[in-house]
Amino acid sequence: MEHIARVLGEVPGTVIVRHDLSSLHEGVLRRGVRVDGSETVSVHELAHGCVSCTLRADLLPLLCRLAARDSVHRIVVALDPEFEAEAVCHAVDHVPVAGVVGRVDGPAGRDVRIAAVVTGLDVHTWPADVLSDETVGERSGGAGSAGDDDRTVAQMALGQVEFADAIVAFGADRSGGGCDVLRAVLDRLVPRVPSMWVEAANEIDGVRIDMLLDRIPADSRRGRIFDAHAPLLRGEPPLVDEHGVSLIEFATDRPFHPARLHDALDVLFDGVVTARGRIWLATQPDRVVWLESAGGGLRVGDAGTWLAATSPAGREAADPERRALAALRWDDEFGDRHISMVILTCGADPDEIRAALHGALLDEAEMVLLRSAPDLVAQWEDPFGEFHEDPCASVESEDTGHGIDSRTSER
Repeated sequence: MEHIARVLGEVPGTVIVRHDLSSLHEGVLRRGVRVDGSETVSVHELAHGCVSCTLRADLLPLLCRLAARDSVHRIVVALDPEFEAEAVCHAVDHVPVAGVVGRVDGPAGRDVRIAAVVTGLDVHTWPADVLSDETVGERSGGAGSAGDDDRTVAQMALGQVEFADAIVAFGADRSGGGCDVLRAVLDRLVPRVPSMWVEAANEIDGVRIDMLLDRIPADSRRGRIFDAHAPLLRGEPPLVDEHGVSLIEFATDRPFHPARLHDALDVLFDGVVTARGRIWLATQPDRVVWLESAGGGLRVGDAGTWLAATSPAGREAADPERRALAALRWDDEFGDRHISMVILTCGADPDEIRAALHGALLDEAEMVLLRSAPDLVAQWEDPFGEFHEDPCASVESEDTGHGIDSRTSER
C-alpha cells in the first residue's frame, strides 16, 4: 500500500501522511509528510502510548492545517496496520479538534471530505486470517505496541475489507487462478466494492489506480458508519453456494431463549467468516441486542430500544429508514421486535447453523408463557443480561484506544 500512496503522491497538490507506530508503546510517534516527492519526518512524544491519542493529538489537527493550504488538493493518509479505517473515519467526523490557530474548534470533517478508503489484502494469508481466533497481541508474539492488543486478527482482517471502497489484492498470479474461494467470499461480503488483482505492487501505476477509483459506486460508504438498524444485506450479494462459501439469512418474528442461544453460538465460530444481526431475547423485551462475529471471536452488545418500547415522540425521532422497515414488519402484539441475522460461511455447514439457531427459538408453549406471563419469562437465566461498556472501545479513550465499536455498547 505504500507503493500506491507514492504513486498517488505524484499528482500535483497531493500530500502523503503516514505514521510509524512501532515505538508507540514508548510514547514516541514518527510522522512523515511527503509533498512533491520530498518527505519530512518528525518525532513526537505522546502523553499516552495509544492509537486514540495519536488521532487526537497529531493526525486530526494535521488534517485541518493541511486542508487550509491553497496548494493542497488531496491528502492521502497511509495508515499504519494498527489503525482501523473505521476508527479514523469516525474520528474525522466526530472528534472535536481544538487549538488550531485561525480555526474554530470542531471535527476535522468540517475541513476534509473522505473520498475513498482503499485497502490491500494478501490473497495467500487473508482467507486464513479472517477465520482465525488469534489476537493481534498473540500474532505479534507480545512484541512492540501490539503486544497487549486484544483485538482478533480476524476482526482486523474483516474490518479492513468490509469498510473499504476499493480493494487491491496482492499475490494473485497472472492467470487469476487459485483465488476462487477468496473471490466468492468478497463477492458476498462486499459485492459492489471494485477490486484490482495484482501479483506484485510494482505492477500498479497511476492509470490503474485511477481506473480503480473511477469504478467506486456513487453511493459507496466513503467513511460512513452504518448503525445496527441499517439493512444487513447491501449491494445484492449472490445467495447461492459457491466453492464452499455460503451466505445465510436467518429471520423470524419470535425471540430467542437466551440460555439456548448461548449454547448454540458455538456453530458460529468454526468456518464462519462473519455473523451479524439484530437479536430479540425473550428476557429483554425492550432492548435490541446486536450480535457480531469475526472468525473465532464474537461480541454481543446493546443497540438501543425497539420502537415498540419507545414513546410516540421517540418513534417520531427515529431514523426514517428504520421507521419504514419497522412498518413493513409491524406486529399488533410485538411491534417491530424480530430477529434478523446474516451469516457468511467458508467451510461451515449452513444446515447445521440454521438448525442450531432454530433450536434456540422459543417453542409454542414458551410463546404462550411470553404472552401471558412476561414477568416470569424475564426471570429466566440470561447469559447476556450483564451489561458493561468497555472504556477502551471508544476512540475517545485515554487508555488503549484500539478500535471503536460504532454500533453498540459491549456486553
